[in-house]
Amino acid sequence: MDLLNTLVDKGLRRETPTRGEALAVLATSDDDLLDVVAAAGKVRRHWFGRRVKLNYLVNLKSGLCPEDCSYCSQRLGSKADILKYTWLKPDQASQAAAAGLAGGAKRVCLVASGRGPTDRDVDRVSDTIKAIKERHEDVEVCACLGLLSDGQAERLREAGADAYNHNLNTSESTYGDITSTHTYADRVDTVRKAHAAGLSACSGLIAGMGESDEDLVDVVFSLRELDPDSVPVNFLIPFEGTPLAKEWNLTPQRCLRILAMVRFVCPDVEVRIAGGREVHLRTMQPLALHLANSIFLGDYLTSEGQAGKADLEMIADAGFEVEGAGEATLPEHRAGGGCGSHEGAGACGPATADSGGSASEEPRTDLVAVRRRGAGTDLAPNA
Repeated sequence: MDLLNTLVDKGLRRETPTRGEALAVLATSDDDLLDVVAAAGKVRRHWFGRRVKLNYLVNLKSGLCPEDCSYCSQRLGSKADILKYTWLKPDQASQAAAAGLAGGAKRVCLVASGRGPTDRDVDRVSDTIKAIKERHEDVEVCACLGLLSDGQAERLREAGADAYNHNLNTSESTYGDITSTHTYADRVDTVRKAHAAGLSACSGLIAGMGESDEDLVDVVFSLRELDPDSVPVNFLIPFEGTPLAKEWNLTPQRCLRILAMVRFVCPDVEVRIAGGREVHLRTMQPLALHLANSIFLGDYLTSEGQAGKADLEMIADAGFEVEGAGEATLPEHRAGGGCGSHEGAGACGPATADSGGSASEEPRTDLVAVRRRGAGTDLAPNA
């Protein structure tokens, strides 16, 4: 297929595909799916070999968020039956992180619900970062605390944070349909604040919220312009009790096409399969490793993932290997000073919204398991 040959050539050169080419990837048929995966896999292996980076989430503060993001089980007005608790103490968070690191994780992601941190919250998280790094000197720590105020990114960097996550989630044109309590521009501003402070920027998207192919391409091209080092691709988990509970729009094949498109647009960036992979990729998860070079180990913020042992077995069975703590994740030209430090910062077919079809005739609500273990509970975490 001429399209795929062109995209591979561009990916190996870090050249941006056209919007039409990105749309054409999403419009490919299931008959062509393995060809799409094989082509994007060539780009993935060129920049990242067969390494898979493991990341581990620690939910520092769960639920009771004042924001109204429609996709989130922690949102204002959510009726989802999730764990709710206030801030973990630094030693509690450090113990939770240790479980993920023992399971093979290289990066710990510290997440807290809310619009954004107060200065006192930044102090709390700074103490947590220091507690984790005292026990695990080589661990990467990424903070995800919402919208940042001036100077907060710098304070997190001084405390030892390596990265900051804040996702764009969807296209600018549809953002107001998903959230009303803050704007798309607010999110872009926070990513830029993290970038300017020297933190490695981590920013991605959520697929499956009823968006069109054009929306998906828009947000991925916007991400490329922001030039994060890491792009998490989340697949909507339709929690009962949230406005998007009935949005079951994804098939495993659709998820793979989305991941392939992201890889072609961001060839040398850490592409991470994030929330929802077990729910929507299901038995096709190993194929996704040919497209993404990073996953979360174990559970997510408010939902359970598959067993950490199963993650490790899947990686090995698919012919990949876990990236070691001493190995650099990013290609050499992107390393050495946070995102955008490499030369040329930013070098990082029509279809309808329902072109991916429905995952099944009836929503598979049985696939969504609310987290009841790990941080905020007395039960051992999954790692």
